[in-house]
Amino acid sequence: MTSVPGPESIDDLLARVHVVALPMRVRFRGITEREVALIEGPAGWGEFGAFPEYDDPEAAHWLASALEMAWQGPPAAVRSRVSVNATVPAVAAGEVAGILERFPGCTTVKIKVAEKGQKLNDDVARIAAVLQARPGARVRVDANGAWSVAEAAHAVRVLDQAVRAADATRAPGTGPVSLDGPGLEYVEQPCATVDELVQLRARLAADGVHVDVAADESIRRASDPLRVIRAGGADRAVVKVAPLGGPRRLLAVAAELGVPITVSSALDSAVGVAAGVAAAAALPGGRGGGAGGSGADDDEIPAAGLGTGGFFLEDVVDPGTFALVDGHLPVVAVAPDPARLAGLRARTDRRDWWLGRIRRCHALL
Repeated sequence: MTSVPGPESIDDLLARVHVVALPMRVRFRGITEREVALIEGPAGWGEFGAFPEYDDPEAAHWLASALEMAWQGPPAAVRSRVSVNATVPAVAAGEVAGILERFPGCTTVKIKVAEKGQKLNDDVARIAAVLQARPGARVRVDANGAWSVAEAAHAVRVLDQAVRAADATRAPGTGPVSLDGPGLEYVEQPCATVDELVQLRARLAADGVHVDVAADESIRRASDPLRVIRAGGADRAVVKVAPLGGPRRLLAVAAELGVPITVSSALDSAVGVAAGVAAAAALPGGRGGGAGGSGADDDEIPAAGLGTGGFFLEDVVDPGTFALVDGHLPVVAVAPDPARLAGLRARTDRRDWWLGRIRRCHALL
């Protein structure tokens, strides 16, 4: 891995680490408590939160990202706020409205689908509940690579029609369902492999299903993040700062990909989300020209998947310090509240585990 800015010694680095455990509102990725290591550097704060199942070579990219934010700070921004999507886990349809209340003003919604133990009808019901609560919302779905090509081709058609059929102004049984409205914005990582994504795009085109395929895991968990696009496996890319090694690396990859980019987060604390916001704020804009004729607040970059703070019961900043306003997050430096760092401190054995992991990953940088 290329050299990254950072402390003069591993001991200096470890002395700057705060390990916290954030309680979650709902189970997500199989966990109800999210542990991350926060690092205070001369330029600000960085977050190291590679999931425990990731091996050290992969996790080292996450550490590089934390060091970049803590020692270099964010890249130059071209906008002062970033539009984000609401995220709905694979919950029962009756829980959807309550979840969406945590995402005020968001007009794009990402819905988790293909959950183990659930059926396609559950996904359809979740979509209907979203559009009942947020009429006219732009809908994207995320399957996390769970479908085969055949399953994905069928599911995408059904879910696209479910979005097109949703019309909050039409009472049930009052007439035929129109399929002329906007459908799914895109389906994220419908299949696990690049070859399957290539096959699926061809199948959707042959079936006349006009839904974009977005790659997530095929980019962030691959040694060559450009392969899926070069192979023709995706129309869009979902990218995360930490797995790619930092916001500047994300911007470089985005420039090479040459497709629409959605910047996303990975169950990050406010510190990690702020790094994602910084990257999204630095993406070249489509239209440019924000309020007053400067900046690019109003340009057409896809809504970022950075609204994951609502999944935590407690975070490292006070509520309202770094919060959604009218569906946007501000581009600001985020520093943890000292009292919250203390109150959310992880157990000693878990802190030791993270410090050992940081030591191993730092040796790989």
